[in-house]
Amino acid sequence: METITTDQPWFNRLLPQGLLIGTSTLISGPGGSGKPLIGDTIAASWLRRGGSVIFMSLQYPSPDFVYASMKHVAGLDLHDYEDHIAFIALDAIIDGMEAPEGRRFRANVVKPAVWDAALARATEMVPGEGPGVLVFGSAINLLLFSPTYGRAILDKIKATMTTEKAGRTYLFSASTTAKREEIAELEAIADNLMMTRSEKEPFRLYLRVVRAKGVPFVDEEIEVPIPPGVLLEVKEVADHSRKRVIPQVSRL
Repeated sequence: METITTDQPWFNRLLPQGLLIGTSTLISGPGGSGKPLIGDTIAASWLRRGGSVIFMSLQYPSPDFVYASMKHVAGLDLHDYEDHIAFIALDAIIDGMEAPEGRRFRANVVKPAVWDAALARATEMVPGEGPGVLVFGSAINLLLFSPTYGRAILDKIKATMTTEKAGRTYLFSASTTAKREEIAELEAIADNLMMTRSEKEPFRLYLRVVRAKGVPFVDEEIEVPIPPGVLLEVKEVADHSRKRVIPQVSRL
Protein backbone atom coordinates (compact mmCIF):
# COMPACT_ATOMS: atom_id res chain seq x y z
CA MET A 1 0.00 0.00 0.00
CA GLU A 2 1.21 3.50 -0.83
CA THR A 3 2.50 5.73 1.95
CA ILE A 4 3.37 9.40 2.33
CA THR A 5 6.60 10.39 4.05
CA THR A 6 7.60 13.87 5.15
CA ASP A 7 10.63 16.06 4.59
CA GLN A 8 11.25 16.38 8.34
CA PRO A 9 13.86 14.05 9.92
CA TRP A 10 12.23 14.31 13.36
CA PHE A 11 8.90 13.07 11.98
CA ASN A 12 10.51 10.33 9.90
CA ARG A 13 12.29 9.10 13.02
CA LEU A 14 8.92 8.11 14.48
CA LEU A 15 7.36 6.97 11.20
CA PRO A 16 10.21 5.89 8.90
CA GLN A 17 7.83 4.61 6.19
CA GLY A 18 5.33 7.44 6.60
CA LEU A 19 1.56 7.18 6.84
CA LEU A 20 -0.73 5.07 4.69
CA ILE A 21 -2.63 7.04 2.07
CA GLY A 22 -6.39 6.68 2.51
CA THR A 23 -6.28 6.49 6.30
CA SER A 24 -7.42 8.84 9.07
CA THR A 25 -4.99 10.50 11.47
CA LEU A 26 -5.81 12.31 14.72
CA ILE A 27 -3.33 14.57 16.49
CA SER A 28 -4.65 14.94 20.03
CA GLY A 29 -3.43 16.97 23.00
CA PRO A 30 -3.98 20.00 25.22
CA GLY A 31 -5.18 23.26 23.69
CA GLY A 32 -2.57 25.65 22.37
CA SER A 33 0.20 23.04 22.27
CA GLY A 34 0.95 23.44 18.55
CA LYS A 35 -0.86 20.43 17.07
CA PRO A 36 -1.65 22.13 13.71
CA LEU A 37 2.07 22.75 13.17
CA ILE A 38 2.68 18.99 13.13
CA GLY A 39 -0.11 18.70 10.60
CA ASP A 40 1.61 21.37 8.52
CA THR A 41 4.60 19.10 7.97
CA ILE A 42 2.37 16.34 6.60
CA ALA A 43 0.34 18.72 4.44
CA ALA A 44 3.49 20.31 3.00
CA SER A 45 4.91 16.94 2.00
CA TRP A 46 1.56 16.00 0.49
CA LEU A 47 1.61 19.06 -1.76
CA ARG A 48 5.24 18.57 -2.73
CA ARG A 49 4.34 15.09 -3.97
CA GLY A 50 1.66 16.42 -6.27
CA GLY A 51 -1.39 15.94 -4.04
CA SER A 52 -4.12 18.41 -3.08
CA VAL A 53 -5.02 19.68 0.39
CA ILE A 54 -8.36 20.91 1.70
CA PHE A 55 -7.74 23.11 4.73
CA MET A 56 -10.59 23.14 7.24
CA SER A 57 -8.86 25.40 9.77
CA LEU A 58 -11.69 25.99 12.20
CA GLN A 59 -9.80 28.19 14.64
CA TYR A 60 -8.33 30.63 12.10
CA PRO A 61 -10.48 33.52 10.89
CA SER A 62 -8.31 33.91 7.78
CA PRO A 63 -6.09 31.61 5.67
CA ASP A 64 -3.23 34.09 6.15
CA PHE A 65 -2.05 32.36 9.32
CA VAL A 66 -2.01 28.99 7.53
CA TYR A 67 0.18 30.47 4.79
CA ALA A 68 2.55 31.88 7.43
CA SER A 69 2.75 28.72 9.55
CA MET A 70 3.41 26.51 6.52
CA LYS A 71 6.27 28.82 5.57
CA HIS A 72 7.76 28.88 9.09
CA VAL A 73 7.39 25.17 9.89
CA ALA A 74 7.79 23.40 6.54
CA GLY A 75 9.50 25.98 4.34
CA LEU A 76 6.65 25.78 1.85
CA ASP A 77 5.02 28.74 0.12
CA LEU A 78 1.35 27.91 -0.41
CA HIS A 79 1.20 30.53 -3.15
CA ASP A 80 3.14 28.05 -5.31
CA TYR A 81 0.36 25.48 -4.90
CA GLU A 82 -2.78 27.58 -5.36
CA ASP A 83 -4.22 25.13 -7.90
CA HIS A 84 -3.96 22.29 -5.38
CA ILE A 85 -5.46 23.86 -2.26
CA ALA A 86 -8.93 24.82 -1.04
CA PHE A 87 -10.06 26.47 2.20
CA ILE A 88 -13.22 25.84 4.20
CA ALA A 89 -13.73 28.51 6.88
CA LEU A 90 -16.10 27.84 9.76
CA ASP A 91 -18.99 30.30 9.99
CA ALA A 92 -21.39 29.26 12.73
CA ILE A 93 -23.77 32.15 12.00
CA ILE A 94 -24.85 31.29 8.44
CA ASP A 95 -27.27 28.46 7.68
CA GLY A 96 -25.30 26.57 5.05
CA MET A 97 -22.50 27.62 2.69
CA GLU A 98 -21.61 30.91 1.05
CA ALA A 99 -20.57 31.25 -2.58
CA PRO A 100 -16.86 30.55 -3.08
CA GLU A 101 -14.28 33.26 -3.61
CA GLY A 102 -11.77 31.43 -5.74
CA ARG A 103 -11.07 28.21 -3.87
CA ARG A 104 -12.22 29.59 -0.52
CA PHE A 105 -15.67 29.59 1.02
CA ARG A 106 -17.39 29.83 4.39
CA ALA A 107 -19.61 27.03 5.69
CA ASN A 108 -21.46 26.16 8.86
CA VAL A 109 -19.81 22.76 9.20
CA VAL A 110 -21.24 22.41 12.70
CA LYS A 111 -24.23 20.92 10.86
CA PRO A 112 -23.55 17.38 9.58
CA ALA A 113 -25.31 17.92 6.23
CA VAL A 114 -23.24 21.06 5.61
CA TRP A 115 -20.08 19.16 6.61
CA ASP A 116 -20.75 16.65 3.82
CA ALA A 117 -21.66 19.32 1.27
CA ALA A 118 -18.61 21.45 2.08
CA LEU A 119 -16.21 18.53 1.70
CA ALA A 120 -17.83 17.55 -1.59
CA ARG A 121 -17.59 21.11 -2.93
CA ALA A 122 -13.96 21.55 -1.85
CA THR A 123 -13.00 18.20 -3.38
CA GLU A 124 -14.39 19.33 -6.72
CA MET A 125 -12.17 22.43 -6.57
CA VAL A 126 -8.85 20.56 -6.55
CA PRO A 127 -7.25 17.86 -8.73
CA GLY A 128 -6.96 14.31 -7.46
CA GLU A 129 -3.41 13.80 -8.69
CA GLY A 130 -0.44 12.26 -6.91
CA PRO A 131 -1.44 10.86 -3.52
CA GLY A 132 -4.93 12.33 -3.97
CA VAL A 133 -6.81 14.69 -1.65
CA LEU A 134 -5.85 15.30 1.97
CA VAL A 135 -8.41 16.94 4.26
CA PHE A 136 -6.56 18.77 7.03
CA GLY A 137 -9.00 19.86 9.74
CA SER A 138 -7.60 21.58 12.82
CA ALA A 139 -9.37 22.26 16.13
CA ILE A 140 -12.34 20.08 15.23
CA ASN A 141 -13.24 19.99 18.92
CA LEU A 142 -14.73 23.48 18.43
CA LEU A 143 -17.68 21.91 16.58
CA LEU A 144 -18.65 19.89 19.64
CA PHE A 145 -19.77 22.90 21.68
CA SER A 146 -23.12 23.09 19.89
CA PRO A 147 -25.93 21.89 22.20
CA THR A 148 -28.05 21.00 19.16
CA TYR A 149 -25.52 19.48 16.75
CA GLY A 150 -22.61 18.49 19.02
CA ARG A 151 -23.44 14.78 19.22
CA ALA A 152 -24.53 14.60 15.59
CA ILE A 153 -21.37 16.25 14.24
CA LEU A 154 -19.21 14.02 16.43
CA ASP A 155 -20.90 10.97 14.92
CA LYS A 156 -20.46 12.47 11.44
CA ILE A 157 -16.73 13.03 12.02
CA LYS A 158 -16.39 9.45 13.26
CA ALA A 159 -18.17 8.15 10.16
CA THR A 160 -15.97 10.32 7.94
CA MET A 161 -12.85 8.88 9.56
CA THR A 162 -13.99 5.27 9.18
CA THR A 163 -16.73 4.35 6.71
CA GLU A 164 -17.15 7.53 4.63
CA LYS A 165 -13.60 8.32 3.49
CA ALA A 166 -14.79 8.86 -0.11
CA GLY A 167 -11.28 8.29 -1.46
CA ARG A 168 -9.79 11.05 0.69
CA THR A 169 -7.12 10.94 3.40
CA TYR A 170 -7.98 12.69 6.66
CA LEU A 171 -5.74 14.53 9.10
CA PHE A 172 -7.46 16.09 12.12
CA SER A 173 -6.23 17.82 15.26
CA ALA A 174 -8.30 18.19 18.40
CA SER A 175 -7.81 19.72 21.82
CA THR A 176 -8.36 17.58 24.90
CA THR A 177 -8.65 20.59 27.20
CA ALA A 178 -12.45 20.46 26.86
CA LYS A 179 -14.80 17.76 25.54
CA ARG A 180 -12.29 15.16 26.65
CA GLU A 181 -14.71 12.22 26.56
CA GLU A 182 -15.85 13.06 23.03
CA ILE A 183 -12.28 13.40 21.78
CA ALA A 184 -11.52 10.02 23.34
CA GLU A 185 -14.11 8.53 20.98
CA LEU A 186 -12.18 9.94 18.02
CA GLU A 187 -8.89 8.69 19.46
CA ALA A 188 -10.37 5.19 19.66
CA ILE A 189 -11.36 4.95 15.99
CA ALA A 190 -8.56 6.88 14.19
CA ASP A 191 -6.35 4.71 12.01
CA ASN A 192 -3.33 6.67 13.19
CA LEU A 193 -3.12 8.38 16.58
CA MET A 194 -0.54 10.92 17.71
CA MET A 195 -0.45 12.60 21.10
CA THR A 196 1.17 15.91 21.99
CA ARG A 197 2.04 17.77 25.15
CA SER A 198 3.81 21.03 25.79
CA GLU A 199 6.02 22.65 28.40
CA LYS A 200 6.34 26.33 29.23
CA GLU A 201 9.32 28.65 29.76
CA PRO A 202 10.58 28.05 27.18
CA PHE A 203 7.60 26.74 25.24
CA ARG A 204 8.35 23.23 23.97
CA LEU A 205 6.23 20.77 22.03
CA TYR A 206 6.49 16.98 22.36
CA LEU A 207 5.05 14.27 20.11
CA ARG A 208 4.43 10.55 20.47
CA VAL A 209 2.92 8.12 17.96
CA VAL A 210 0.47 5.83 19.75
CA ARG A 211 -0.86 3.89 16.77
CA ALA A 212 -0.19 3.68 13.03
CA LYS A 213 -2.09 1.49 10.58
CA GLY A 214 -0.06 -0.87 8.42
CA VAL A 215 3.33 0.76 8.97
CA PRO A 216 6.06 0.48 11.61
CA PHE A 217 6.50 3.28 14.12
CA VAL A 218 8.80 4.09 17.02
CA ASP A 219 7.06 4.26 20.40
CA GLU A 220 9.09 7.16 21.74
CA GLU A 221 8.35 10.74 22.70
CA ILE A 222 10.39 13.37 20.88
CA GLU A 223 10.66 17.14 21.11
CA VAL A 224 9.40 18.79 17.94
CA PRO A 225 12.04 21.29 16.76
CA ILE A 226 9.73 24.24 16.15
CA PRO A 227 10.95 27.64 17.40
CA PRO A 228 9.28 28.74 20.67
CA GLY A 229 8.22 32.02 19.05
CA VAL A 230 6.17 30.15 16.43
CA LEU A 231 4.60 27.95 19.12
CA LEU A 232 3.64 30.99 21.19
CA GLU A 233 2.08 32.64 18.15
CA VAL A 234 -0.04 29.54 17.53
CA LYS A 235 -1.12 29.50 21.18
CA GLU A 236 -2.16 33.16 21.02
CA VAL A 237 -4.21 32.55 17.85
CA ALA A 238 -5.80 29.48 19.43
CA ASP A 239 -6.72 31.41 22.58
CA HIS A 240 -8.25 34.19 20.51
CA SER A 241 -10.23 31.75 18.38
CA ARG A 242 -11.71 30.01 21.39
CA LYS A 243 -13.04 33.32 22.68
CA ARG A 244 -14.54 34.10 19.26
CA VAL A 245 -15.73 30.74 17.93
CA ILE A 246 -16.98 28.87 20.99
CA PRO A 247 -19.69 31.42 21.91
CA GLN A 248 -21.00 31.32 18.33
CA VAL A 249 -21.07 27.52 18.16
CA SER A 250 -22.60 27.32 21.65
CA ARG A 251 -25.64 29.24 20.43
CA LEU A 252 -26.44 26.60 17.76
